Amino acid sequence: MHIWKLPGALDFIRADLGLSLVDSGVLLGIVQVGSMLLGLAASLFSEIWGLRRTLVVGMVLLAVGSLAGAFATETWFLMLTRMLEGVGFLMAGVVAPALIRRVAHPASANIAMGWWAGFQGMATFLAVLASTLLLTSVRWNTWWIIMAVITAITVPLILACVPADPDTGPPQVGAAVVRIRRTVATLTPWIAGIVFACYTLQWGAVIGFLPTIFREAGVGGLWPGVVTAVVGGMNAVGNILSGRLHQRGVSALPLLLIGLITMAVTTVVTFAPDWTSVPGGLVVQIVAVTLFSGVGALIPATLTRIAVDVAPEDGSPAAVMGLMQQIYNAANLVGPIILAAIATASGGWRLSWTMTLAASLIGIALAVRFLGARRLGLDFRHTD
Repeated sequence: MHIWKLPGALDFIRADLGLSLVDSGVLLGIVQVGSMLLGLAASLFSEIWGLRRTLVVGMVLLAVGSLAGAFATETWFLMLTRMLEGVGFLMAGVVAPALIRRVAHPASANIAMGWWAGFQGMATFLAVLASTLLLTSVRWNTWWIIMAVITAITVPLILACVPADPDTGPPQVGAAVVRIRRTVATLTPWIAGIVFACYTLQWGAVIGFLPTIFREAGVGGLWPGVVTAVVGGMNAVGNILSGRLHQRGVSALPLLLIGLITMAVTTVVTFAPDWTSVPGGLVVQIVAVTLFSGVGALIPATLTRIAVDVAPEDGSPAAVMGLMQQIYNAANLVGPIILAAIATASGGWRLSWTMTLAASLIGIALAVRFLGARRLGLDFRHTD
C-alpha cells in the first residue's frame, strides 16, 4: 500500500511541489531504488538476524519513511523518504516467502504462496481506492500519516502472531555469505529475476499512470481512481487463482507464456488505436487493461513459486528473493520513467505499447529457453 498510495495522490503532489510528468515518473519509480541496490544485503541481514526480525525492521522503516514524507515541502525530500520506504518494502519482501513456507502446512503451501504473490494487487486495490476517496476531503500529507500509523500497528501483531526465529546461536556471517554466493553463482535465479522484470517494467508503469491516463482521456470525478483500484485488484485475484493452478500441478512455462502474451496483446489494444472517436472505446480500454492486470498475475505468482525452490543445495532462498527483487525493482524504477518519456516525446500515450510489447517478447524468449519444467526439475504438486 505504501507503493500504491502514490498514483491517486500524484496530481495533488504535482500541484504542490511543481513536478513535471517525467519528475512524476521518477517519483513513482524511486521507491524501488532500495530494492534495486540492497536486495542481496537484505537477504544477508535476514540470514544473520532471522526472518521475523527482518520483517519487523522493514515495517518500522516503512512507517518512519511515510511519516517523514508527510512533512515534505521539497521534491528531493519526498523522494528521499520514498527511498526509505523502499528499503522497508524490500526487507519485508525478501523474507516473507521463506517465512510463509516455514509456517504454512506443506499441503497448502502453493495456495499460501498464491495469496502472498497477490499482495501487490490487493495493495493496489486498497491503496488506490482509499486515496481516491480520502483525497476528496484531506490532503495527501494526511494520507501519508494514516499509512504510517496502519503500518506501525502491524509490528506488535507480527511479534504476537508470527513464531520467533529459531535460536541458532551467534550470527554465522561467513556461512551466510557462502550460501548467498552459491545462490548468486546459479543461473536460474538470474533468469527468473529478468523475466519478473519484464513483467514489473510494464505493470508498475501502466498501473501507476492509469489515473492520469484516464483523466487526460476526459474521465472525471472519482472514476479514474476507482477503475485503477479495480484493475489492480484483479491482479490479486489472478495471483490467488494461480496458486490453485500450481496446486493442481500446472507447470511454470505455460502460465508464464499465457501471462506475457496477454500483457502484450492487451496493451497494444489499449494504447495503439485512437479510441476517443469510437463509441464504447473507453469500455474496450478498461476491459483490456483489466485483462492485462488479471491474466498478467500468472507471472509473479509463478516466479515467486519458483523462487523458493530454485536455490541451490546449501544455498539461500532469501538470497533468491533478494536477487530477484534487485533485478525486477530496477525495472520498476525505469518503467514509469520510460513510459513518461515516450508519452512526453509523442505527445500522448498511444505509443506506450512499444515498451510493453518489447518487454513481453524478451520475457517470452527467456522463459522458453530457461524456465521449462524439464530444466527446472520442479513438480508443482509437491512442496516438500
